[in-house]
Amino acid sequence: MTVQRSLFRRLLGGFLAVIMPVWLAVVGMAIYEHTVLQARHTAAENRGWTRQILLNLRSVARDPDEVARVATQVEALRADMLREVNYWPKPVILQVWLHGQRVYRSARELPGGRPLPAPHDPAPGANWSTSTAMDTASGVVVRRDAMHDTNWLLTSSGAAYYLTPLLYSLPFLVLPAWIIVRRGLRPVKAMVADIEQRSGSDLQALPPSGYRELAPLAASVNGLMQRLTQRLERDREFLSDAAHELKTPLAVIRANAHLLLNHRHHPERLEDADQGLRQGVARATHTVHQLLALERARSDAANGEAQPIDLRQLLRERLAHGAPLAIQRAVEIELDAEAQCVMPLHRESIVAMLDNLIDNAIKYSPDGGRIAVALEKPDGGYRLEICDQGPGIALELRGKVFERFYRIPGQEQAGSGLGLAIAEHAAARNGARIALEDGSAGRGLRVIVTFSGP
Repeated sequence: MTVQRSLFRRLLGGFLAVIMPVWLAVVGMAIYEHTVLQARHTAAENRGWTRQILLNLRSVARDPDEVARVATQVEALRADMLREVNYWPKPVILQVWLHGQRVYRSARELPGGRPLPAPHDPAPGANWSTSTAMDTASGVVVRRDAMHDTNWLLTSSGAAYYLTPLLYSLPFLVLPAWIIVRRGLRPVKAMVADIEQRSGSDLQALPPSGYRELAPLAASVNGLMQRLTQRLERDREFLSDAAHELKTPLAVIRANAHLLLNHRHHPERLEDADQGLRQGVARATHTVHQLLALERARSDAANGEAQPIDLRQLLRERLAHGAPLAIQRAVEIELDAEAQCVMPLHRESIVAMLDNLIDNAIKYSPDGGRIAVALEKPDGGYRLEICDQGPGIALELRGKVFERFYRIPGQEQAGSGLGLAIAEHAAARNGARIALEDGSAGRGLRVIVTFSGP
């Protein structure tokens, strides 16, 4: 089962995908600035507390116990001040020297077991801030090492500092995006509603969309509706043509079947009825085949995609297919073709065109006549000519013979009047044109099929 995705969610997700990187970039800059500022703040604070402790120790510098008491009180005061604002102080190491002799230390060693630094040693690490102050008159030296608050962002207070603004601003970001996307999809929903409200027989074109993005969709739907309308019209024409053309042969079949049933004891009538029945069946079969061929020639989907075909080889095959009728009529067929004539063609429709043109040429040629078939390649494409020695077609009738079921008055040959109509549709399907001209020396008919260049 295919999971149906939501275009609305996709667009909304696109908005958020743009907003979130921007917010993350802002947060990243804020974190960087906070880290730099925190280091500066820690260094400044460290210098201030170091000087304050030095001032407090000047008067009691000669009493180590008093030095320890004052230093402890100052650090305790600082810790209490930080706790009042819900801030847990980071490790601080305070050392005091009197005339080069250390008289106080707040810890025995650095974190990790490292020894305590001397008065003028560098900072214990990158995340430490060191400040040293000295009073030359009293010989007091104070060193204070304070650790930066680099892990503050991982605490609940640090996360709240950055996430709270996002949580507050999220509704103001998502809600407008949701409204914009929802309103932006209204024209699509309106088009869907228009299509859903239509009946199955309503294939009228959709009104033109005022939105550039929807115009191709509306044009595609209208194109589909137009093709469906044409297909339904062809189906109606096919049914009408079939009903019209099969009426006569079916009537002949019915009449001759009636004779066969009611005149069993009259051999001469039975023979006539049998022959009439066979002719009626043959005519009905031929008409059905021609109707189906006409429908296939007019249908876009029936022929599939064009494939490279050697027209010379195909022409030979179709001439061989019509050879039995030509032999029966003693009609001679001559073929003059190029060595190779390969072009993209729809095989089924081009076969229908060749069969009808060849069949007409043989059928209308006199017994013992000659048909000249030529396939050549002039500039710009291929040219097929089929010239017979039949009665030809009058100039004023050459436009009508391509109409369905049109037959020239006075013709003796049987037919359905669909052959040239099929050939014309099949030629158009393959990008070709059919023209009718007088035959050689003004006798017969010359059919010229011109194909566009490969």
